[in-house]
Amino acid sequence: MAGSVGSAGTVRSVGGASAGRPAEAAATPPTHIVARALLRPVWHSLPRWALMTGAVLGLLPAAVSRTVSGPPDPWLCLNLLRASALALALGLAFLLDDPARHTTATVPVRRPVRTGLRLALVVPSMAACWTAALFLVPAKGRPPVGAITLEAAALMVLALASALVAVRHSDAGEPGIAISAGILGAFFGAALLLPERWELFVGPSDPHWDDAHRRWAGVLAVAVLVGVRSLAEPLRRRRTIVLAHR
Repeated sequence: MAGSVGSAGTVRSVGGASAGRPAEAAATPPTHIVARALLRPVWHSLPRWALMTGAVLGLLPAAVSRTVSGPPDPWLCLNLLRASALALALGLAFLLDDPARHTTATVPVRRPVRTGLRLALVVPSMAACWTAALFLVPAKGRPPVGAITLEAAALMVLALASALVAVRHSDAGEPGIAISAGILGAFFGAALLLPERWELFVGPSDPHWDDAHRRWAGVLAVAVLVGVRSLAEPLRRRRTIVLAHR
């Protein structure tokens, strides 16, 4: 008798677990289906005016190089491209601005997926703008493409990483203005205040050109690491969840 009761209890427990799994799976759709459904809302929530302004201002300095009479000046073209990279980075600083982000955080996908959707929608366009800026500069005045693109990538990733850090460590819905001001200050501070041995903004004929771009590569690597680390759920929300469980 005991054996039959035990086996019956086992059957009931197994049946309950197997019956519970389909219901749980049906209640939580796969991440890729939810992400696809979120594409349209995410697109509508993008700060399009800020991003478009950054893109337009990113193209203007490069276009100015075509209006200068006489042979193209390599130093001028280099600095115009740096201005283009800065403008694109300032536009990307607003990418995560969303006044409603505390309400959209309840969707059944993790924050890296929602952030990844924003990046997938915007970063290709910014990369296309940077490519257009490069080709707007006359070939005879254009600096080494790989090196100047490294500078642009470091600035843009730094802006994105700063936005990710701000979203994770604060409740600000629109940190873009503060981040863009910080990026702008850091840019001119690095250009004017760094000692020669740490200089970032040098010309191709400068003997420290390669050293400067090793430093740019370091800035890019650190920005990528900080950005990836900051993709997790915001700290304050996590603490609230933990306290609620207690």
